[in-house]
Amino acid sequence: MSSRAIDGGRGTADSTVDADLVARAAIALRRGQVVAIPTDTVYGLAAAIDRPEAIERLYAIKGRPDEKAIPVLISEAEHIERLSPHVSMMAVRLARTFWPGALTLVLQGRPDLPSSVTAVTGDGLRTVAVRVPDNAMARAIIAAAGGALAVTSANRSGAAPAVEARDVAEFACSQPVLVIDGGRAPGGVPSTIVRVTGEQPEILRQGAISASIIAEALAGTEVAPGDDERAGYDLRMTERERNNLPEAN
Repeated sequence: MSSRAIDGGRGTADSTVDADLVARAAIALRRGQVVAIPTDTVYGLAAAIDRPEAIERLYAIKGRPDEKAIPVLISEAEHIERLSPHVSMMAVRLARTFWPGALTLVLQGRPDLPSSVTAVTGDGLRTVAVRVPDNAMARAIIAAAGGALAVTSANRSGAAPAVEARDVAEFACSQPVLVIDGGRAPGGVPSTIVRVTGEQPEILRQGAISASIIAEALAGTEVAPGDDERAGYDLRMTERERNNLPEAN
């Protein structure tokens, strides 16, 4: 399969990130542990997507209903091809504009993804929710652990998400969770969730990025027959394109 570069303009390297903490977290994740990591919104409980026992433990810690799939965080936008066989021009445009950031894209999921990170729509389409967080430590940990992790907010289902490492330690004290202290997470408004599996975007949850900003980002993006095939070739954003994007506050 050809590489699909969706250049968000920022990498995972950051001199302020503690390399020892990143390595410790990555080793734990690869061994099948659940790890609490800071993100650009709240702290998240993370598990390797290829370790079903870790994801099962994550569900138990959170008290999350089995039917609710866990979103996937990736370290770089280009890793989207590992999760979805079909990336439309609409999805590419949104990823280019808002990643890393508070936008979750619901895409068609690959058939070999575990059921814990996928959902099935009424018409039988398997989907996966994907995001690149705007947090250097989170992206570094995700990259070191393989590029993609199942991540859900660090809290018991129905409770307020943790924004401090000590909040995670308190609610998960009876469980074997490695907590990576990355300082206080911003908290506040969660990511906006947009389904991009059809001809038009569908906002499933209004969050940090408004519907009007999403519409502005897609203005002039025409979805016509053949667009999805062309999307697999030249997805790298040019400097000229980047300069013409709307501001996302």
